[in-house]
Amino acid sequence: MPLSSSLCFARLSALATAALLAGAASAATMPPAPGAEARAELPVKVKVFVAAMFEIGQNSGDRAGEFQHWYERYWKGAKPMAVPGALQPVYCNADGVCGAVLGMGKVNSSASMQAILLNPQFDFSQAYYVISGVAGTPPSRGTIGEVSWATWLVDYDLGHRWAPEENKPGEPTFMPRKGYESYRRFKLNPDLVGWAMKLTADTPLKDSESARSYRLRYPDAAARRAPFVGTGTHMTGDTFFHGPGMSNQAQYIAKLYGADDYVITEMEAAAITLVIQRTHGTDRVMSLRGAVNFDQGNPNETTLQHLDPAPGETAGGFAETVENVALVGTRMVDHIVANWGAWASGVPRP
Repeated sequence: MPLSSSLCFARLSALATAALLAGAASAATMPPAPGAEARAELPVKVKVFVAAMFEIGQNSGDRAGEFQHWYERYWKGAKPMAVPGALQPVYCNADGVCGAVLGMGKVNSSASMQAILLNPQFDFSQAYYVISGVAGTPPSRGTIGEVSWATWLVDYDLGHRWAPEENKPGEPTFMPRKGYESYRRFKLNPDLVGWAMKLTADTPLKDSESARSYRLRYPDAAARRAPFVGTGTHMTGDTFFHGPGMSNQAQYIAKLYGADDYVITEMEAAAITLVIQRTHGTDRVMSLRGAVNFDQGNPNETTLQHLDPAPGETAGGFAETVENVALVGTRMVDHIVANWGAWASGVPRP
């Protein structure tokens, strides 16, 4: 081949190679097809979010805490979705039911809820919320194994307190602190509570022999009842208050704030609801708790004895109660999802 022809061929080969390399580089940097990136990053449209506070071990297959029965119903095999700032990952199913363990106490749980609500992986614009867990109850109002939908959430901690010995005998040792009016109590949507009771009041609930025998230590008719589904005020406090005096004070605060009878003591719901209120409002918030203990001892034991029971002297019924919470709550969740056309724009009239 003549020299000029060889040079020409070499140049053509180099140009072809350069063109191929340029094409490959262009393909590597080329933006995705229209809509592909948006589809990849499309957030999960949340229909119902279930918030639990703790799990004892694994999410499935061992002793159940507050999350396990929900997980086994809706998210077994679901991919965990990590959320910076949240205690545990979020799980979602194809029906738009999502849930997570938020952590115990007001700060822990509300920090997790805030992180999840603001995370771009999720669209909460039409979501309903079930704040779910175990709780205590006064023996004059409830019993072990019962499940309660909150009508009101009241913060137990916001206010002034002083020692009983510095007070007039028998008078409350609590006074509300001014300036907290808008976030020390929440009246939950009465129509939503009405739906919850309509759909779940007749749920068959689990019970145990240990819980039945434990109830008989209390003279109150309510304490001796079999488990039931009810409603009332849930009192949120980081303090695990205990004893008849503190129970009476909780009832005093509920009445002072114009709420319903205090029936449940728990540690998270008012704080979580405040976070939801600031982002999406409270019309779609539900608080669901199962009673695993009384908020005071029976007449034959002191408060300290009840707080630190001897072996074999605990209330019993924990396993049955966490199952009861899920039995009741899943009825509500399943109804909302199955009838999403009627629920997407807001709570239907009962």
